[in-house]
Amino acid sequence: MLTLKKNILIKRGIPFLLFGLTIFVIYLYFFVGIAKIIEAVKKVDPLYYSLAFLAFLMGTAFYSLAWQRILELLQIKSAFRKTFSFIWIGSFVDLVIPAESFSGELSKIYLMSKNSGEDMGKVAASVVSHRILTMTTMLAGIITGSTLLLFQYKTPPLVVNLMLFVAASTIVALSLMCYLSLKPQATMKIAALIMRFLSFISRGRWELTHFKLELEKALTTFHQGMRILTERPKKLLAPLLFSAIAFLLDLSLFSLVLSSLDFSVSLSVILIVYTIVNAIQTIPLGIPGEVGITDVAMTSLYYLLGIPAGISAAATLLTRALTVWLRIFGGYLIIQWMGITILRHHNAHAERKSNH
Repeated sequence: MLTLKKNILIKRGIPFLLFGLTIFVIYLYFFVGIAKIIEAVKKVDPLYYSLAFLAFLMGTAFYSLAWQRILELLQIKSAFRKTFSFIWIGSFVDLVIPAESFSGELSKIYLMSKNSGEDMGKVAASVVSHRILTMTTMLAGIITGSTLLLFQYKTPPLVVNLMLFVAASTIVALSLMCYLSLKPQATMKIAALIMRFLSFISRGRWELTHFKLELEKALTTFHQGMRILTERPKKLLAPLLFSAIAFLLDLSLFSLVLSSLDFSVSLSVILIVYTIVNAIQTIPLGIPGEVGITDVAMTSLYYLLGIPAGISAAATLLTRALTVWLRIFGGYLIIQWMGITILRHHNAHAERKSNH
């Protein structure tokens, strides 16, 4: 079943990926120049790019460690290799389904719940807490980068406006997430509204009683999990530290890619490009991984901040090769492996039953 779903996702995503790539290629051809990009890519230093690859893997590992620690605080048992694998699968789902963040988080909740045998609400508490810590780290990065950039450079108005928009959006999203996580009454009211809406559109044709009970149960265990975490805030220092390290490793990836092209910029430039690009990628525009849209934005931001067009485009291509295409390829392989593993266990179980 897992393998079948994976194949369907890829088949549906390919046309949109090609559309996004076409947008980016057209942009490169008319606004940058293919010759400039080829010239820049030819100068790539393998050592620095290998270090960028290593930074990517280590960043993913520390990101997984943050979630692993939260799971342990909630007494949800999971081997680290499983947690690490589910992070890759979540990234894969995010990138091939044009509903960034929601689809990946839901897949992690489902997989971890099945793997650990814990209620989905409790697992959801770990995923939401993990997201809150990640967003907190990101917000700190946005504020730091914005402050440094405004003091160091004559920043283009477009970049300033984008920075302000991303900072404001992050604050609103983080505040809303924290409020709903800590206020059971608010989430119960939202759940009641959802049930009324489903009842209205089904006009009595759907049996919603069981679904309602399951939803209420999940919300109850979700808030119980959030209460456990908020009652021991010091215990969250370790996952917060892991999230911060993952964030810094992601920043170093961007910096190392530019260094591989024999070009260096200040930390403030890296912070701003990284945070704005990540914010754009979380907007469900209908293209898997926001391929094309994000690439154009990233190249343009680099150029606006003083990096030559050819190097800007080459840096975008090399960075996205790690942060998008490697995630898609790695997630595909992990889902393939897990599908084979599940099938093997199923066949072994069936064989044991037949022998009895």
